[in-house]
Amino acid sequence: MQNEIESALSGDCIVYPTTTQPALGCIPTREGLDRLYDLKGRDASMPVSIGVADLEQAEMLVEVPDLVRSLFDDFPRGSLTVVLKSHKTMDSRLGGDGVAIRVVAHPTAINLLKSVGPLTATSANRSGIAPVVDCEEAALLLSTADKEVAFVPGLCQGGSPSTLIAWYSVCGSTQLRDTEVLREGVVPSKEVRSWLRRKI
Repeated sequence: MQNEIESALSGDCIVYPTTTQPALGCIPTREGLDRLYDLKGRDASMPVSIGVADLEQAEMLVEVPDLVRSLFDDFPRGSLTVVLKSHKTMDSRLGGDGVAIRVVAHPTAINLLKSVGPLTATSANRSGIAPVVDCEEAALLLSTADKEVAFVPGLCQGGSPSTLIAWYSVCGSTQLRDTEVLREGVVPSKEVRSWLRRKI
């Protein structure tokens, strides 16, 4: 995996496995995001999430309240992506003041992120095209005649993506009940709402 680590650290995009779908990762800099959005053909108004090896890495970027730690602890690792308040305003393609954080579960992804730090965790496919489960195939589909996309080998389970949740503080609220499920995925919305009711 050393070559892929070097590619990521140099600012290139790489494909890596998660427990759901292959992810397209880059270090969250303006230049890296330029490359990523160009590869995906993604509209700049649609932010991407960031994958972290653990919540200690997340704390480099966002505020992680104790209840968020409980939320991540109470659901399967890798099943949730939570929009949290950033320490400082980030690139709008990362969400600006509210950044979507996913604690990855795939062992290969954990090792990768421990080596290079947080990487984007958007699906490794061109916008509007269904994702594939093989990281090598995903990288080939994203590669161009001018640029080959590096990949970390791995097969993903496919199926639903992580469930996307906006934590109440990013909405300008002080009430836990204002936490919102933005995208239902691996974890059903009703399970998230049930968890919230128990904590209120």
